[in-house]
Amino acid sequence: MPEDSTAVVFECNGRPATIRSDHPHLLAALRDELGITSPKDGCSPSGQCGCCTVLVDGKARAACLTPVDKVAGSQVTTLEGIDAGERDRFARTFAAHGALQCGFCTPGILIRTKALVDANGPDLDRDRAARHLGGHLCRCTGYTKILDAIDDLAHGKEVVPETVGAVGTGGARYQAIDLALGTKDYVDDMRVDGMLHAALRLSDHARAEIVRIDTEPARRVDGVRGVFTAADVPGALRVGIVEPDWPVFIPESGRTSYLGDVLAIVVADDRATARRAAALVEVEYRPLNPITDPEVALDADDAVWQLDGNLLSRSAYTRGDVHTALIGSVHQVHEVFRTQRVEHAFLEPESTLAVPRADGSLKVFSGGQGVWDDRDQIASVLGVPTDLVEVEQVSSGGAFGGKEDMSNQAQTALAAFLLDRPVKCTLSREESLLVHAKRHPIRVEVWAGCDEDGRLTGLRARLLGDSGPYASVGMKVLERAAGHMGGPYYWPSIDVEALAVRTNNSVCGAFRGFGANQAQFATEGVMDRLADAVGISGWEMRERNVIEPGAVWGPGQPMDDGCRGARACLEAVRDTYESARAAGKAVGLGLAIKNSGLGNGFTEIARAVVRFDADGGVEVRHCWTEMGQGIHTVAVQVAVEELGVDAERVRVIVDTTRELGAGQTTGSRGTLMGAGAIAAACRNARADGCRPDHDYEGEYRVDWTNAIEDGVEAPILHSAFGYAAQVVIYDAASGRLERVVAAHDVGRAVNPELCEGQIQGAVHMGLGYALSEEFPCDDQGRPINMTLKSLGILRPKDVPEIDVILVEVPQPRAPYGIKGVGEIGLVPTAGAVAAALRMLDGRWRATLPLARNEPVGVQ
Repeated sequence: MPEDSTAVVFECNGRPATIRSDHPHLLAALRDELGITSPKDGCSPSGQCGCCTVLVDGKARAACLTPVDKVAGSQVTTLEGIDAGERDRFARTFAAHGALQCGFCTPGILIRTKALVDANGPDLDRDRAARHLGGHLCRCTGYTKILDAIDDLAHGKEVVPETVGAVGTGGARYQAIDLALGTKDYVDDMRVDGMLHAALRLSDHARAEIVRIDTEPARRVDGVRGVFTAADVPGALRVGIVEPDWPVFIPESGRTSYLGDVLAIVVADDRATARRAAALVEVEYRPLNPITDPEVALDADDAVWQLDGNLLSRSAYTRGDVHTALIGSVHQVHEVFRTQRVEHAFLEPESTLAVPRADGSLKVFSGGQGVWDDRDQIASVLGVPTDLVEVEQVSSGGAFGGKEDMSNQAQTALAAFLLDRPVKCTLSREESLLVHAKRHPIRVEVWAGCDEDGRLTGLRARLLGDSGPYASVGMKVLERAAGHMGGPYYWPSIDVEALAVRTNNSVCGAFRGFGANQAQFATEGVMDRLADAVGISGWEMRERNVIEPGAVWGPGQPMDDGCRGARACLEAVRDTYESARAAGKAVGLGLAIKNSGLGNGFTEIARAVVRFDADGGVEVRHCWTEMGQGIHTVAVQVAVEELGVDAERVRVIVDTTRELGAGQTTGSRGTLMGAGAIAAACRNARADGCRPDHDYEGEYRVDWTNAIEDGVEAPILHSAFGYAAQVVIYDAASGRLERVVAAHDVGRAVNPELCEGQIQGAVHMGLGYALSEEFPCDDQGRPINMTLKSLGILRPKDVPEIDVILVEVPQPRAPYGIKGVGEIGLVPTAGAVAAALRMLDGRWRATLPLARNEPVGVQ
């Protein structure tokens, strides 16, 4: 302990503990000095996520808000210090209810639960529990199953999680107990000998020329081991999933393009020193006016350094004569819809650990959504062959699309490579908000018509999306928005154009829904306005126009029997919709379609390996990121289905030591393609007698889709689609949001309990998207809402009852008939909320979020 540091003595988990007093808060002392990692750091030092909750003298406290001197003489208890039997009962109950997905928030919630149960016992009702969970964010579950678990714990009910079985059975997710207890490491929990810590120096201006970067003030700080900039990059300076246009550093004489641009990485003995030194890197700028209006950007100077023009992409198609169709329509609608930029708010900030090895290679531990892309891009930056970089996928504490692009992987790997020392870099919440891509704000102008009976006639749409400076997958998001603009309906004629535009606002890329939700917020608004003009209900309007097998969808794809799921979802919610209306409720309905996979002519190949141990264990290697959606559980259940083994014998691994890569875990691809590849590997193993210590590889391939621009007659743009209908119900007298009923066609529910949890979490996210969530930037490209609390995420007390109806209409040519569920979960929600609010007060709404400044429905 340093001589100038004052010791703080307290009791930690029943044992005496002594820590330094110079820690910024108790959380840092627990994690960095005592090595206690069940309390997670999701937002320190703001105390707005609840992930670091501990007990201080029996009371729940956010450790990141607790000064270390305040615990002197106190008793501090983390999950590690709770009686083993009680701790296991809590974890088993959460696992049995499916009350955790990514697991990052769960240890903090378990601590809060213990405090509540200890204080209230069986008097702890659901409403009180929801209010006291207000300090905890869970972005995955929607809280419903968490409150179910807490209710059982409060009433002393013993619940035992079921072990998963074959495809179609329920059971607890893979490693659920470890996730609940916080014993399953995320990247920032990992420690290796000789590890250094790194911090990034980000830009102070969204658009500015870099005149000079002076790293000497940082280098002079005691404990600093290295400072690196663009001048130290031996290989490629730019990376990217689709287009390599994103600089890992902005060099001197270069130009920043948003506030997440990295100028330097500082490496030191500890995290605090690295952060303090990074702030001392001096940068001389020549500020320029940021380009922040996407409409202005189309004709403005280049927003991005060394890139010509600001039009990232154009996606367009025309089918039929829309002009004539609209002129001849009995009813017409013209409306401009606007959707907002939204932050993913995954609870685990981005973290990377890079470890050099004696043979000159580098092992990188990443929580990203595509470790093969990470490997390839890191190798390009280092200027080395890909076989010198191994990336291991560490289960992610949430992602939702926000961890597709690299954040700090390349910079961390570079520092470890140059220093020949292990280096870990973990972003703060503020850095995370600045760096990673967001949901696109899109302006959608629509002209649509129908006949006197409500049969659709024609649709014209013009979409303009603000993609920020770098490509990410922005062109694909707008392409997907264009393709899904017609919703799950038959339009005899359609004309759509979607533009993705570069600006100096936050980068925008993948986010659950991937453009389909922005487009279909407008589509559903059009359907409700036309229904009103015809004089029929929203349900009737949709029923008369829902897509059927053999009909031509959107850009021209003839639909197969899988599309029967759209009507099946409509029928599943009909009684709820009609009875709520008859009871005088304010009711809205949304119907949606969302593809699974990449499609659009992309050849998708997923591989998996099954290997048998001599002792009877089964190793399954696949190529997908586990981020709470349950792909590891799917892997286990497919192995059980195909091999007839016990689930306890199966272990799941994802790293780049086998060439299995299939790109990003996105677009509901994991379950669909992962199941296909694992099943194929298992069948190959069975055919060869399942010999021990032998790799059996399987492959699932989708190579039959077409791109819009191919000009193919009757193109197959996507191999699979999911469908969903959601009914949103408000109490007309109080204006309170009461209930959401969500019918989702998943094709085949590999694990019905996990599917239900995915849908409930997606509805929660969809309600926030509809009502309150927003991540705006000012005219300088600077984000305004820079804390978790300011993002407008619905807390537990604001979440209504969410009832899920699973519909299973098999997808032809898909393994087990799977369609996927992760993406479509929030696509119909905003349109349904807007329709319900219209019934509440008679006002049409066309701009999201619907109630940011008028808290309708958030009681």
